[in-house]
Amino acid sequence: MAENDAADAASHPFPMVRGCPFAPPKEYAELRRRGPVSRVTLPTGRQAWIVTGYQEVRAVLADPRVSADIRHPNFPALVDGEQEVGARTRPFIRMDPPEHTRFRRMLLAEMTVRKARRMRRDIQRIVDERIDELLAGGPPVDLVTHFAHTVSSTVMCELIGVRRTDPWFRRVTGTLGSQVFGGGASTAEGAAEGIGALSAVVDGIIAERETNLGDDLLSRLTAGRLHTGEVSREELITTIAILVVAGWETTTNQIALSVLALLENPDLIAELRADHTKFPAAVEELLRVLSVGDSIALRTATEDIRFGEQVIHKGDGIIPLLAAANHDESVFETPEEIDFERKGKQHVAFSYGIHQCVGQNIARLELVTAISTLLDRVPTLRAAAPLHAVRFRHEGIAFGPEQVLVTW
Repeated sequence: MAENDAADAASHPFPMVRGCPFAPPKEYAELRRRGPVSRVTLPTGRQAWIVTGYQEVRAVLADPRVSADIRHPNFPALVDGEQEVGARTRPFIRMDPPEHTRFRRMLLAEMTVRKARRMRRDIQRIVDERIDELLAGGPPVDLVTHFAHTVSSTVMCELIGVRRTDPWFRRVTGTLGSQVFGGGASTAEGAAEGIGALSAVVDGIIAERETNLGDDLLSRLTAGRLHTGEVSREELITTIAILVVAGWETTTNQIALSVLALLENPDLIAELRADHTKFPAAVEELLRVLSVGDSIALRTATEDIRFGEQVIHKGDGIIPLLAAANHDESVFETPEEIDFERKGKQHVAFSYGIHQCVGQNIARLELVTAISTLLDRVPTLRAAAPLHAVRFRHEGIAFGPEQVLVTW
């Protein structure tokens, strides 16, 4: 960035903390009123641009002049060492076409709407089993650990072909529960250790599948992509590990925060119980309002990009903020209100463009099933602690509560 531009653009510390857990940081709206892009200083000391306008966020995420490649010198990593770890492990979410396209197509073929619907019965079984355990144990119980985490980790395990009776199940879920994989609250060493531990487990599962192929995602990718030479063993291991982590982390937080938001708004629960057909729309609105994966999309400009009078220069880091876009008042009237009847523009909670979440069809089905079944089977569910006593993860990969104590 040119020195005169840097002098003109005030820099704000980032990440910013949510004042209300059900809305983005209040600074986003203040900055958006001044313009769609703002200069920030990251915990690493690097400077970058945040994008806070809905149209501008979508434009950045769809712009071929914006790169997701983590190897760019000014990539806006949020912790020291994160870039070095990513450059070594090469997760597909931190790649550009044509490399990214190869992995994305491989996964999209396994995660179509049709295939997600085939999982409906399995997801319902998983949710019912977890609720059976909740009811058998009795209140109070932590909904994060004993429901959101166990549902999402079990779904991701079964997606790749690992059932609860499989010895590999505890190794996968144990790794997920004991590691910090990224975000401002982690260290690069911790993230590398977490991915390394999970990758070792995935490697073991692949070795087993090679001698005993089944009818599951990992078996199909092993037979159809690994054995044909389309991907290397290391590429397949990393892709599966990142897929499992991303699907588990974001969905765990979205389930827990959604239920907490509903418990704080009993009229909304009454509305859903009166008309179960509203659950899909309710999940979309909760995805928009809560936007737990706010700053997952980290980018770098590969050419100069102009926003009005402001220029983001080639090589500058960019963070298009999904929560800010989903709360843009010019697009979503009264954006902090949870309105199941909301019509109009689509949210960007799953990102936008070529990096839009590959697992969104499964995530939607999982969220609808988990939330609707919980409210249906536990009609007297209520919070066992006041909202002000709940602690939140402000600097993880996804925002969410550390613990949600409930009773019934």
